[in-house]
Amino acid sequence: MNKYNSTLELSGLEPLIVTPESNFVNVGERTNVTGSKRFARLILEEKFDEALEVARDQVDGGAQILDVNMDEGMLDGKEAMVKFLNLIAAEPDISRIPIMIDSSKWEIIEAGLKCVQGKCVVNSISLKEGEEVFIAHAKKVKRYGAAVIVMAFDEEGQADSYERRIEICKRSYDILVNVVKFPKNDIIFDPNIFPVATGIEEHNNNAVDFFKATKWIREHLPGAHVSGGVSNVSFSFRGNNPVREAMHSAFLYHAIQNGMDMGIVNPTMLEIYDDIPKDLLERVEDVLLNRRPDSTERLLDFAETVKGEGKKQVKDDAWRKESVEKRLEHALVKGIIEFIDEDTEEARQKYISPLKVIEGPLMDGMNVVGDLFGSGKMFLPQVVKSARVMKKAVAYLLPYLEKEKEEKRQAKLTRPNPSFPSGEGDNSTLSETERGIIPERETGRKILLATVKGDVHDIGKNIVGVVLACNNYDIIDMGVMVPADKILDKAIEENVDVIGLSGLITPSLDEMVHVAKEMERRKMKLPLMVGGATTSRIHTAVKIDPVYSGPVVHVLDASKSVPVAGELISGDRKANYKTQVKSEYAKLREDHANRKEIKHYIPYSRALGNRLKVNWEEKEYVKPSFIGNKVFKNFDLNIIREYIDWTPFFQTWMLKGKYPRIFENETIGKEAKKLFDDANKMLDEVIEKNLLQANGVVGLYPANSVGDDIEVYTEETRNEVKTVFHCLRQQGKKGTGIPNLSLADFIAPKDSGKIDYVGGFAVTGGLGIEPLVEKYEKDHDDYNSIMIKAIADRLAEAFAEAMHAIVRKELWGYAKNETLDNESLIKESYQGIRPAPGYPACPDHTEKPILFDLLNAQEETGIILTESMAMYPASSVSGLYFMHEEAKYFGLGKIEKDQVQDYAKRKGMTLEETEKWLSPNLTYDV
Repeated sequence: MNKYNSTLELSGLEPLIVTPESNFVNVGERTNVTGSKRFARLILEEKFDEALEVARDQVDGGAQILDVNMDEGMLDGKEAMVKFLNLIAAEPDISRIPIMIDSSKWEIIEAGLKCVQGKCVVNSISLKEGEEVFIAHAKKVKRYGAAVIVMAFDEEGQADSYERRIEICKRSYDILVNVVKFPKNDIIFDPNIFPVATGIEEHNNNAVDFFKATKWIREHLPGAHVSGGVSNVSFSFRGNNPVREAMHSAFLYHAIQNGMDMGIVNPTMLEIYDDIPKDLLERVEDVLLNRRPDSTERLLDFAETVKGEGKKQVKDDAWRKESVEKRLEHALVKGIIEFIDEDTEEARQKYISPLKVIEGPLMDGMNVVGDLFGSGKMFLPQVVKSARVMKKAVAYLLPYLEKEKEEKRQAKLTRPNPSFPSGEGDNSTLSETERGIIPERETGRKILLATVKGDVHDIGKNIVGVVLACNNYDIIDMGVMVPADKILDKAIEENVDVIGLSGLITPSLDEMVHVAKEMERRKMKLPLMVGGATTSRIHTAVKIDPVYSGPVVHVLDASKSVPVAGELISGDRKANYKTQVKSEYAKLREDHANRKEIKHYIPYSRALGNRLKVNWEEKEYVKPSFIGNKVFKNFDLNIIREYIDWTPFFQTWMLKGKYPRIFENETIGKEAKKLFDDANKMLDEVIEKNLLQANGVVGLYPANSVGDDIEVYTEETRNEVKTVFHCLRQQGKKGTGIPNLSLADFIAPKDSGKIDYVGGFAVTGGLGIEPLVEKYEKDHDDYNSIMIKAIADRLAEAFAEAMHAIVRKELWGYAKNETLDNESLIKESYQGIRPAPGYPACPDHTEKPILFDLLNAQEETGIILTESMAMYPASSVSGLYFMHEEAKYFGLGKIEKDQVQDYAKRKGMTLEETEKWLSPNLTYDV
């Protein structure tokens, strides 16, 4: 697809850049009332909170765009669309991806355009009502700044042949580009995917016509993209998943080859193309490509033989009979370390130098791994295992490499200098450089990675390092909490090609700006890559790029690090790439500076007046079993284990899907199960040998709200204020009867005369992790190094879940009769919440020291707060407990500066100090 020069830029809270190098972009379709019975039922019953969970599942499942459709006869589609999109806007974990506003009714589309965040996609417009309506709709879409899907549909009906597809698409394109002046790259055509193998002869060429039309569009309509609903093609085989999965994969394979770059497809209904049985693939492609007149009958007959068949796994040791080069490649691809030493020794004996073994068969094998990962045929856990094999092979060769290097050095030292006549002069008085001994660079592809000062999170950085190493990059990992001067000194000392900075918490953004300023002050020219949970393309463009004249690039995730590094290092491309990125970021800054925000928020004074309405007289108050703090040392890991939510564990390894359904996924299920088994094997060892320790502390205190503050008292007389927690309030416009929430709303106001309570907690599951990580890294075992960190993270989150259950049922006791299974706990079906400082409802990290002082957390648990308010060990969780029946999690959304000024005053901080700790996407100064 590199031949198609088009870039589509979309955004929710985060950008989605669809480039010619992007793989297929998947659109989540389950928030469509016409495509999901469950979603339709929830919307019709006005269970919008549960409907939001459907959207969240789509995002968690890997959807890159969220399709929202409210076209239902018994529904006020316009009202439902507006309400649902406004609710999504307050959920950062959902609204981070772009929205596709999907409707056959223009009034619903326009209503959605008025309230959606970011740059969305309109689905769809067409010529079916004539050019005048088409132009009017297109102009409005352009005015709202959205991209648009154009159906291959005109006044005569839907295009059902190749000729009709290209005729309608060409006509639509010419009108959009020449009349409406619509941006070419924002045009997406849907040339209609129709079923094949229906038994109707006219349908036999449906897929071929789509492929041909797609190719024609990409080659003749510059900038345009192609989308479609893939499941339509297999409509004739409903109920036969093996055939449908094979059809979808084969169809996508050919469609993508011809230029299709986005569309709707269920990831669970896909087979890996290379894994489709050859006899089934032959018959499927006979149908899709219309290769023989009896293809439909042959596939129908064959389909009866594959219903319900599973895959059989047979252990194959035939690879051990291959050449040493093929054996090394197989071991690298499959992550097999059993024979690596003996195979590496055999290769060393065969090649003239140990370096040639690395540069030859080992790098050849890693190139295969890189290609498979890049094409989506390998997944991150497999790649990390491959890196482990590579590191072990290199470690085996290292003594031989050092010996060879020393022999070469000695040979150069004793070699006569040609500057002196034979027998005259002595080399001993000359420097090594004068003698021709110039320090050589190992690979010419060195990348330094570091988590910036104050931040302790490094799993993502480690994964990026592994992926880059698998693509022949030499990685220098400086670890966590690394000051700017150490990063830059090391970069100069090691003569690296790129510096990569990582950070998870908000203060890390400022530290990255500081590093960039220091690079400019030192007149450095090295490319700078930035990544991590809080980073974004817009922040990089607005805050980091302007302060450094060298190349600065935001890297979205590990899979994007390889092409970015390649562009930054490649001698013939890096200058052009730097110019391109600088230009893109300058444009982003300009757009950011000139943007005209539509006011979807209200003044802070009005938001305060629209707080949650509670009848505090009738509310039941449950007194905790104690007032003060209770400490839990070395908590039983067997108990914690029962509370683990495994879904985020798979996300750490870039495997998208919910546990345990992820095991049923035909694409990644097998690898997910292997990963799960490895994790539990390690967890067994951790528990048996007490390798990790879990400590925690819980505090329960009388409390009242005063405005948007929560006063915490030493005792119920409320004579002494022990501490104060400060809260922020939503300012987004709400529908009738919907409050602008603050966490303070869940605590009884002081002027109510009622005594309420609040809780706090801090727990960790990572005490003792350092020697384990050190052991694995010493053994060149990235896989288990990342695994133990991921497990510690899961233990910390599970400990927080377990402790919350103990608080609800025993220590506070407001839900003594609660009986919930783990799935219900994961869905947060219990009463009460435990929000954490730094997260959407309370995004200020400086509330953590207040909590830690109240709990005496550092002394009691061993958790340390860094200068940037990160908790160490990284696998730690802290937060507040609220028991109110209506308490729920919410996102703050954007707030105005008047509230931030009030908040800063209440905290006794300057406005500048306060803004430093808040998310850069949180505040908007009008």
